[in-house]
Amino acid sequence: MSDNNNNIEVLADEMDFETPDHAWQTLKRMWRSVAEQHKRLAVVLVSVVLYTTLSIIAPLYSAHIIDLLWNNIKETLTSGAAFQITWEAGGRDIFFLLLIYLAAGLFYTLQSLLMASFAERLSLRLRTEISEKLNRLPLSFFDRTKTGAILSRTVNDLDKTSEALQTGMLKLFTAVGMIVGSLVMMFRFSILLTLVFLVFTGIALAATNFVSAKTLKSAMKRQQCVSNVTAQVEEAYSGRIVIKAFNQEENSSENMHKATEELAEATKKADFMINAVNPAIRLINRFGQVLIAVLAGKMLLEGRLTVGVFQAFFQYANQASEPLTEAAYMVNSMQSALASLERIYKLLDEEELSPESALPAVVEQAKGTVEFQNVRFGYTPDHILMHNINFSVKPGQKVAIVGSTGAGKTTLINLLMRFYELNCGKITLDGTDTKDMPRSNLRSNFGMVLQDTWLFGGTVAENIAYSKPDATREEIVAAAKAARVDFFVKDDGEVVFNEINTMPGFTAISMYPMLWEARGITKDQLVDMLMAHGMERYT
Repeated sequence: MSDNNNNIEVLADEMDFETPDHAWQTLKRMWRSVAEQHKRLAVVLVSVVLYTTLSIIAPLYSAHIIDLLWNNIKETLTSGAAFQITWEAGGRDIFFLLLIYLAAGLFYTLQSLLMASFAERLSLRLRTEISEKLNRLPLSFFDRTKTGAILSRTVNDLDKTSEALQTGMLKLFTAVGMIVGSLVMMFRFSILLTLVFLVFTGIALAATNFVSAKTLKSAMKRQQCVSNVTAQVEEAYSGRIVIKAFNQEENSSENMHKATEELAEATKKADFMINAVNPAIRLINRFGQVLIAVLAGKMLLEGRLTVGVFQAFFQYANQASEPLTEAAYMVNSMQSALASLERIYKLLDEEELSPESALPAVVEQAKGTVEFQNVRFGYTPDHILMHNINFSVKPGQKVAIVGSTGAGKTTLINLLMRFYELNCGKITLDGTDTKDMPRSNLRSNFGMVLQDTWLFGGTVAENIAYSKPDATREEIVAAAKAARVDFFVKDDGEVVFNEINTMPGFTAISMYPMLWEARGITKDQLVDMLMAHGMERYT
């Protein structure tokens, strides 16, 4: 029985033992996804079969060699001759055993390399499909789906699937063969010894499952405490100005200390459960090994077992015990991977943006006439927010749409930019229905300054030229002056090429929308939209 019988530490880390809702359909879809790798999988299966077969044959053949050598040793002791191994007397058999182990190692290396390549190719394909899919999804998907959930699909679920396919599937294939083959050979040698092995293995499995359930609870508690500490650190850091403004430093520090103390206590319990149970499980296995050794020694003295069979039985016991104790982990790992793969396919099956018009109407350099005609819209069909909205904006006009939070100001812009599709009515730009325009063409005619502005790491010039990467130095300086950020521009125009985070006085949040407006000016859009709290303005 192996020393590696206990997988509780691994089980504690795999806390989300999920089961797929449609396992068979997911497997069939994955099989279709790897159509070009079917031959590779066939080679892997053949390699697994050959590796398992050789691993089962090796202990049996070693028993033959040891019995041969033992008999030769007894003969030499009786005759008084010197013991030696020649090619005919044991050497050929030892060389053949070496070839068996070398071949088994070769097939194991081959299947490991092929499965690693298979898993990474599937992962690359899924990552590419997800990347392309995200660009085809409507804004409504991102509104109803948390960013963390999307990141989990694209990172955690893919990593979990790849890891399970590389190791879990391979272990599952080999474990089945090892368990069946080893148990058959053990029963062939001795039914009594095999029953003793199964009894103690069952006790070890029961103890492992019992303790792992408690360990998982401790590990989950620790993970919750880690999440709590992380959340408090993030909140305290991002809200440090508010905390100082309301003199809550002491309360914040007290809450943080309390959270870290809870984490320390939970970690202590979880680590104790994980580290203390392993020796206990090993002790159970040692009792089984001792009893098997005593019974086998008695049978050896009685002549019912040979020395070669004695050692071969322990080899088979080691080969069978580890897969048996790992079976629960491997099954859970594969189920969790299938659940992850199912979520990935669910993301890939999300409804995409409506297709572009077969005969697109392109508007180059729009004059700026925008008209809403009987627009009817709701984020869901059963919850209509807008009924028969009608208004128009002429070129050169400045129109402000004012209303309370939730009145639909931002929704109007989302509809104008075709981030959402209308339920009824139409929106036109220079008399052209925006539904007939390619989305890229429509949006290229607008400049937007959002409520939540985003600046990227780099220079001011790079941020201003974001909408027009090939903008000249003169265009960037002119846009900065037009957007009233000209106090960053010296006579020679050098300042706009400095890093944002190194510029003195650039901590003012009010500067951010001005740079966004400079982006729009750089692109030279004739229709600009400024979104502020409580008001949207069209220009």
